[in-house]
Amino acid sequence: MATNVVERNLAGVEDPFAGVDFSHLERSLRRPRTLIDALLNLATAALTMLALVPLFSVVVMLLWRGGKRLSIAALTSLPPGPLEAGGGFGNAIVGTTVMVAVAILFSVPFGILTAVYLAQSNNKVAEVVRFCAKLLTGFPSILAGVFAYGAVVLATGGFSSLAGAVALSVLMLPTVILTSEDAIRMVPSRMKEAAIGMGATTAQTVWMVLLPTAIPGILTGVMLAVARAAGETAPLIFTALFSNYWLWQHGQMKLMQPTASLAVLIYNFAGMPFKNQVELAWAAALVLVLMVLCANLAGQALSARQVQR
Repeated sequence: MATNVVERNLAGVEDPFAGVDFSHLERSLRRPRTLIDALLNLATAALTMLALVPLFSVVVMLLWRGGKRLSIAALTSLPPGPLEAGGGFGNAIVGTTVMVAVAILFSVPFGILTAVYLAQSNNKVAEVVRFCAKLLTGFPSILAGVFAYGAVVLATGGFSSLAGAVALSVLMLPTVILTSEDAIRMVPSRMKEAAIGMGATTAQTVWMVLLPTAIPGILTGVMLAVARAAGETAPLIFTALFSNYWLWQHGQMKLMQPTASLAVLIYNFAGMPFKNQVELAWAAALVLVLMVLCANLAGQALSARQVQR
């Protein structure tokens, strides 16, 4: 500061701040406002760390207890019997993946079409649909299982992975709708106007301009919906139940039979009095957390990519 003043004086330029006292701008804990600000920042940091303690404790327990039992054999084997050693949860991984994939096939097309309608319309019907979608975001997962039980299990006469996929798609649908609508609305209006000015129809504008531009945001919503659906337990108890066998049998995919899932396997094995099953439950919980984490990270990466664009 003093060097700049000397240089300006030497250059013959008068310093406009020469008579200003900046000492009152210095931060000092002796000042009440500065002290209160420092104390509040310290309290916020302490409460944040306190809130993270349960999260980190769960992660540490999963890594410690689940990591010891995690192996290739556990990832590729069938669940063991009550008094059997070894075994794994390979069929549960396959069952979870298949049911989530089928749920994506159910929810994503309908969700995107609904989002296009909501983004392009401002009538009362669109307002009602948007309101219902927001209500469904807080829909209890067990009620989705009850709905799928009545709509699919009772209609088909048995538990199945298809019924589980229907229940999961009900939970995924509102997330896909709302995030896709926001992504479509974020597309600059000049792109839509340019397409219409060149003679494109509404359908061509949506298919060739709006959806390709909004695809990162749409994929973000899909990944967030997948992360939620993969960890649900209650809907699958009502619909897919559980199985100790592979979903793929005799060269065919048995979608209309009870199907294993990681969430239900953890629920079943965690309460058993057998050490082997409890250890497998910890290992399955670790795998499930990693799957959900990967889905969330993928969603965050796509979201960051959309923001950069």
